[in-house]
Amino acid sequence: MLEDLLRDLFVEGFKKKYGVEPLLKAVSFQKTRPEFEGDFTIVLFPFVKLAGQRPEILADEMGKIMMNECDFISKYNVVKGFLNISISDKYWISFFEQNYKDDKFGHKPVVGAPVVVEYSSPNTNKPLHLGHIRNNLLGWSVSEILKANGENVVRVNLVNDRGIHICKSMIAWQKWGNGCTPESTGKKGDHLIGDFYVMFDKHFKAEVKSLLPADFDTLDDDAKDKAVATAEEQSPLMRETREMLRKWESGDKEVRSLWEMMNSWVYDGFDVTYRRLGISFDKIYYESQTYLLGKSIVMDGLAKKVLYQRDDNSVWCDLRDDGLDEKLLLRRDGTSVYMTQDLGTARLRYNEYKPKKLIYVVGNEQNYHFDVLKRVLIRLGYEWGSDIEHLSYGMVELPSGKMKSREGTVVDADDLMDEMTETAKSVSEELGKANDLTPEQAENLYRMIGLGALKYFILKVDPKKTMLFDPKESIDFNGNTGPFVQYTHARICSVLRKASESGFAMPNKVEIVDLMPLEKNLLLNIYGWPSVLEQAAINKSPAMIANYIYELAKDFNQFYQGCSILREECVEKRNFRLQLAAMTARLLRNASGLLGIEMPERM
Repeated sequence: MLEDLLRDLFVEGFKKKYGVEPLLKAVSFQKTRPEFEGDFTIVLFPFVKLAGQRPEILADEMGKIMMNECDFISKYNVVKGFLNISISDKYWISFFEQNYKDDKFGHKPVVGAPVVVEYSSPNTNKPLHLGHIRNNLLGWSVSEILKANGENVVRVNLVNDRGIHICKSMIAWQKWGNGCTPESTGKKGDHLIGDFYVMFDKHFKAEVKSLLPADFDTLDDDAKDKAVATAEEQSPLMRETREMLRKWESGDKEVRSLWEMMNSWVYDGFDVTYRRLGISFDKIYYESQTYLLGKSIVMDGLAKKVLYQRDDNSVWCDLRDDGLDEKLLLRRDGTSVYMTQDLGTARLRYNEYKPKKLIYVVGNEQNYHFDVLKRVLIRLGYEWGSDIEHLSYGMVELPSGKMKSREGTVVDADDLMDEMTETAKSVSEELGKANDLTPEQAENLYRMIGLGALKYFILKVDPKKTMLFDPKESIDFNGNTGPFVQYTHARICSVLRKASESGFAMPNKVEIVDLMPLEKNLLLNIYGWPSVLEQAAINKSPAMIANYIYELAKDFNQFYQGCSILREECVEKRNFRLQLAAMTARLLRNASGLLGIEMPERM
């Protein structure tokens, strides 16, 4: 990388001039601000004391030294303590010539031990919703970014297909379903089961309310909480649900048969949603297949006295020495909790892949859970527990507030994708974006724009931040949106088509000798792609990719407005600009592909 060469040049020059060697990592570069001349800027203030010079003098002296020692530095200028360096056109043209045909520019070959990335992790008691969309898009995109940086990625999904929440939907279907099926109702299986989950909650709340004492409203807050807890414990509906869970864990044939049937409906529904999102996995795990391994791990830990059992037979891990608390691993009736199956799943994956990293893409409300998981594994003797990484992300909120699955106030993933596609159709038709397309091409375009807008809007936000999703704001052909990037790509494709129709052949070599400022600015942005891709992998942040393609699209549009392409009379300049446009389009496709966004060729 050019920055590495400049960094070494700075350190050697500084050492010769001032007799001391600055830390290599202290020499940082940034793109020169547009109001100043230059390509890269070095901040000199960290080295003022070391050199014993005023910032302006230090910058000027280092500029002279570096320019004398390097033939690709064409000039420099000083703005206070900032050294702005200009790189020669010859260097940039050479860089372009070496890379403009590279379909995988910036990508690294895949090597090394696997990195296992878990994402999605749905429950089989409800359909995927907006929160799942962020999880799936983030997990899939981070996997793609890691792969592009040479990591051997294995994408996995853990389906939460057992537990008390699953039994709630099953009980509701038994009581109020009247034998209905996805076929008889015309509903996707995951939607149908989700309806019964909501139905259970409504009946349960009504039952709890009927069990509260008559003087409930006169009680203080503590007394009210105790009364509610007692009513929930006494609820016949909840007792029946807990009994179903015990039967399931004991292998009751009738309960297992119902469970298999209802889960199969949900899986069929999930598959449709995953395909629409463009999401896939290398392997799917099921909690029903891992919880027993987790229970055996817990019992082994109990035998080794790493864990302890209370008088009610529940099993716990005491983490108070680590500044945490005591963690339940098995309930008093012997049934498992989330932590139990996570222990089993983690060991299963480690034995299967021997990964160097186990990454879990899970919302930030589970930060404590994964801190405990790592510590419990290490306590149990699994040192690789320290290789677990929780990729924590913020929740998705709506202008109307938070979503709640059990109350049926979630934004369904399928409904949202339908809405995004319809909005894209409405906006596109209003702007005439599909006038020259066949009906089939137009429908495909609306899908690409709608899903591209959704994915870009979700992924452009730093994963750690809670985000507010506004569907209408996401579909805009101007501004920091997916459709703006897509339209830029389509514009480039249009230019390239017209060039071909005009008989302008794309040469195999670069023949230009100097650059216009807008050409150079676009080249600088392209040059920065490998570094952005690397940092996005380090930070596991698709937002860095989204920000990059937005800036690249903006730079191309400035170049397009300021530099004639097809009407340029100089053949060498016209050819170079066509080559530059083609490389920009390819980079937009490749970078957007890491976010799962398709780039249309016509709009």
